[in-house]
Amino acid sequence: MRTNAVFFETSTLTIINEDVLTTRAIPDTTIDLIVTSPPYNVDIPYASHHDELSYAAYLEFSEAWLRRCLAFLKDDGRLCLNIPLDKNKGGQQSVGADLTTIARHVGYQYHATIVWNESNISRRTAWGSWMSASAPYVIAPVELIVVLYKKHWKKTSGSRQSDIQRQEFLDWTNGVWSFSGESKKRIGHPAPFPVELPTRCIKLFSFVGDTVLDPFLGSGSTLVAAARNNRRGIGIEIDSGYCELARRRLEHEAAGNGVETELVLDLESPR
Repeated sequence: MRTNAVFFETSTLTIINEDVLTTRAIPDTTIDLIVTSPPYNVDIPYASHHDELSYAAYLEFSEAWLRRCLAFLKDDGRLCLNIPLDKNKGGQQSVGADLTTIARHVGYQYHATIVWNESNISRRTAWGSWMSASAPYVIAPVELIVVLYKKHWKKTSGSRQSDIQRQEFLDWTNGVWSFSGESKKRIGHPAPFPVELPTRCIKLFSFVGDTVLDPFLGSGSTLVAAARNNRRGIGIEIDSGYCELARRRLEHEAAGNGVETELVLDLESPR
């Protein structure tokens, strides 16, 4: 894959510096698994994305990128969509239900919803009417990973080689996952997700050697997980600064965690 939009590329990993809505760098029906966490529309200070749309505009944007990504998937391809259960900034909205409904409308099939318990209730800042029934807020310290697919749930393409361990399978097929979120300060991105999240999705829902896409790459967690688990990884990111952040994370991963020699050599080559 070599286009003007390719920011960085090795034999197994690619970062594309473009908008998912307009990129032509990815052929249709070539992706096995999409793992992504799109903007939440809660006024996060991204460098190149306005994260405070009207809710109607946010749903229109969501429909557009979901439709685009559906074309990228193979017929037995899957989507793991990390989104909030709901939001209260700027008004109460049922984000998880609304985006799941939109995904089904554009053609995805529904499989399951995983509840990710980040255990971050200590970060609450508002309770509504304190100790009063007049207008209390109910805030759940969880996010969702909605598991969708294109046409066929049974996966028949690819190597048919799974690398998930017995205990991982037992634990991760339980639809409540508990692990901590990622530090914004440590990663240098306003909304990173932990590598644990794409790692679980990749090992549970794809075969070794499959192609995994993150259309909102951000700090690069999905590509780090792909590199660690012998998948081909493609990330689309509109902001060149975040592309560089993801590239540096991959370089650090290759240097410090024993990623295959080919990746180390490619990362040491100039772009």
